Amino acid sequence: MGAAAAREGGSVSQSTHAYEQVKAEIIDGGLGPGVHLNEVRLAERIGVSRTPLRAALQRLDREGLVRTVSGRGAFVSELSLSDVRHLFQLREALETHAARLCARSARRGEFGELEREFTDRHAVLARDAGDSRLDDYYALAEELDRRIDEMVANPYLTGAMAPIRDQLRRLRRIARRSPERVLRSALEHAALCRAIADGEEDAAAAASALHINNSLRHILDTAM
Repeated sequence: MGAAAAREGGSVSQSTHAYEQVKAEIIDGGLGPGVHLNEVRLAERIGVSRTPLRAALQRLDREGLVRTVSGRGAFVSELSLSDVRHLFQLREALETHAARLCARSARRGEFGELEREFTDRHAVLARDAGDSRLDDYYALAEELDRRIDEMVANPYLTGAMAPIRDQLRRLRRIARRSPERVLRSALEHAALCRAIADGEEDAAAAASALHINNSLRHILDTAM
């Protein structure tokens, strides 16, 4: 490998590292909405040079997690209530269709196992809704997303859902403050998995829509 190629590869690696680090901090809330992303300080803290960091911020801008203001730099994007409503409208359109596709799959029976896991998780959370239990629940919810993506096997559909899910993960902190909402969410996920496993397209779409609309209502009620 030539020196130029090596430098290019190193820059790509640094850019990927910066992208993943900044994205994780935005989603986890370490970098809150409206925070100015000072390139010099951020590059030093993450341990990359400014060129790959700038490429990472541009990628995050395209995904809607960062907004770049001419002459002022990059900022963590903010989510208004209108933004939240629009995200959930698109989420409902995409995820209900994904649920239908999963219910048509010959492998749909795999979701029976996930239904049992969500039911068990509900029982655990009813006894203890501490941070570690919540982390386990959200890890299972992300496993559900991964299984749906795998079964749908449509790169256009899953590609459209990915940035929406990233934005929604930023809102997860609101749900974490309400054990009652998390418990209902676990049951809603279990019902979705059962409908898919049974091959009931309409029921799967309805279960997906119910969960999405209940989640939106909770966010709006909490924020207002």
